[in-house]
Amino acid sequence: MRILVIGAGATGGYFGARLALAGRDVTLLARGSRAAQLRAEGLTVIGCDRTDTVHPPILTHDQVTTPFDLIIVAVKADALAAALNGIETVVTEQTVIVPFLNGIEHIEELTARFPGNVLGGIVRVVTTVDDTGRIIQLKPIATLTIGELSADRTPRLLQAFNVLTVPGIDTVLAEDIMASLWHKWAFIAASGVATCLFRNTIGNILAVPGGEDAIRRIVAECESIAAAAGQAVPDTEHRATIGMLTEPGSTFTSSLYRDVIAARAGETEHLLGNFAARAHAWSVPTPILDLALIQLRAGVDRGLLTKAV
Repeated sequence: MRILVIGAGATGGYFGARLALAGRDVTLLARGSRAAQLRAEGLTVIGCDRTDTVHPPILTHDQVTTPFDLIIVAVKADALAAALNGIETVVTEQTVIVPFLNGIEHIEELTARFPGNVLGGIVRVVTTVDDTGRIIQLKPIATLTIGELSADRTPRLLQAFNVLTVPGIDTVLAEDIMASLWHKWAFIAASGVATCLFRNTIGNILAVPGGEDAIRRIVAECESIAAAAGQAVPDTEHRATIGMLTEPGSTFTSSLYRDVIAARAGETEHLLGNFAARAHAWSVPTPILDLALIQLRAGVDRGLLTKAV
């Protein structure tokens, strides 16, 4: 099975490297300088217990001409449109597309553009790219959950599962991938609202009077949106969220917050703006989410955050 990984950053690079190390037929799609670097130096992943360098084929968009059986989309939402430019030429009726993005809007966009080709995908991996372009795995976790949007167990889903199950990737079949996507979205939104609105780590927010109560109200607000979508967060997942976001002394911050302190708008609109828009359409009150959005959008308008392009 020919696999194309779109995006050679912290997430795409990690998964692409693990697939290549397992002998899968993997090609990476990257942009100019990143593509040149990978061709010259290879793709290096520094894991928690080992370092590996692989040399998979590296293509730029103008070089993608032959069909692929499986396409992994591992870019951030603001880069999705550019990443998909010209990809129609290599997608056949049999091609399976697995996006690694958070939220729901990208699923709707991809299914409209490639009807019948899209699976749902959720990844949990803690990686970053260092100044030399190497992928650094910060914690020993790398899970991939996949499923048909219909929740059916199809032959193509099982084939994708087998191909994507390799050392270094804990691959799981979802019972209901759409429910899982909504539940993760509620968690990401809650952690993003809390850390961006209060501009701090979870531990520091909890350390001040009213901090824990505010976080619990944020979680309830975000989970109410998932419930309005018909995807109520199960008690087990709710307790896990509360446990993670009310851990005293926690240094946890959201990726949205890390974008903010780096002066990037990042995925604000994809993860929070779209979440709020759906809540408003369903008449779900979201006063705290709305405050966070006002703050983040004002930062973009005042030039404090770099607009996504």
